[in-house]
Amino acid sequence: MFHRTIVTALAAAATLAALPAIAIQVCELNGQHVNPANGSTTAGKTGLMRCREGEGGPVVREQELQQGRFMGVVRYFKNGELEREHRVNERGNRDGLAREYAPGEAGAKAVLIREETYRDGKTIGLARSWHPNGQLRRASFHGDDDRERASVEFTREGQLAELRCAPRPVLAPAFDDARACGHAGAVSALVFHGAKGQPKARAWLERGETLKSETLWDSGTVREQSETTPTGGVSRSFAADGVKRRETQWLKTAGEPPRRVTTLEQEFHESGKLVRERRWQPGERGGELLSERLWYLNGQPKALTEHSKTEAGVLRRETAFHDNGRKASEADWLADAAGSRRGERPTGTHRSYDADGQLRAERVHDGRGKVTRERELDARGAVVRDDEVFEDGSRKAFGR
Repeated sequence: MFHRTIVTALAAAATLAALPAIAIQVCELNGQHVNPANGSTTAGKTGLMRCREGEGGPVVREQELQQGRFMGVVRYFKNGELEREHRVNERGNRDGLAREYAPGEAGAKAVLIREETYRDGKTIGLARSWHPNGQLRRASFHGDDDRERASVEFTREGQLAELRCAPRPVLAPAFDDARACGHAGAVSALVFHGAKGQPKARAWLERGETLKSETLWDSGTVREQSETTPTGGVSRSFAADGVKRRETQWLKTAGEPPRRVTTLEQEFHESGKLVRERRWQPGERGGELLSERLWYLNGQPKALTEHSKTEAGVLRRETAFHDNGRKASEADWLADAAGSRRGERPTGTHRSYDADGQLRAERVHDGRGKVTRERELDARGAVVRDDEVFEDGSRKAFGR
């Protein structure tokens, strides 16, 4: 144990010796040494405290004091270059203009990469950031509550990359959002670009609202598309070869804020053929499903589910089809008023048909959803079995 303790201690010492030495910051104010962590050394003093990396090293921080309180300008340096600066108020919160800098490209001097204004710790008004090459990277506008209202982004080459509009122009002079967001009296048509300069999206805007938008595949074909109207809208998605694969339509409901209720949803096969469709009826609690349809790839109907309200509850009617278009089965299911399938039960007579449309089987249910009668028929329609079914599962020929 003693030997192991010595080895561990030596290893720890070796590790510490291998770590780079961290220089202690040495600070002075008005020609006198001060310790910002010791309030007695700065009490009642006014001026600019300057802290260096070790005695005589490069300046790493400057901070203003007023009557012993850290108020006013704060600057940080890296490798002798100004890295960031801001001001703080009497509460220690950022207040006023703040800037950040970064090394320029190809060894150039430091360049401004971010600028924003604070009010008691909250960003307000226009904030901007730049690429290292000096090109505007992003501009945003913040309200008095610090929330971002609008923003715009650009690639390194200055191409438009992203845009989020406000109800009124707010991004000038950094960006002309009056024109770009359609506040100037005409619909604005914009193209957005990716990092490599390729078009990635298009948008049409009016009075800050997006009327139509499209995202693009790398080939330039439309990938997703969305259109809005005062009452609703539609969205579509496409495969890279241009075939539509999905479409959704919706309506805007009354109220504040208005809600978006889906009314139609369609899915398409890679061949472009419609294979599924669902429809909803707008209601007080959103959309109520009315029907769902499925199709075979040969164009014939595959299945139909319909929902309706009755005095007894929500009725779901299911109809299946053979691929020749003839009916294969039909069945009704009854749920409670909320339409939950957990409490659903079969109701009425369920029927099955062969590919020629001939009735081949029937199952009759009572009010509790229990089977009370079963019939089988042959291809000519003649009854080959007709049983009365009892609660314990036993049966006998009907009528005997």
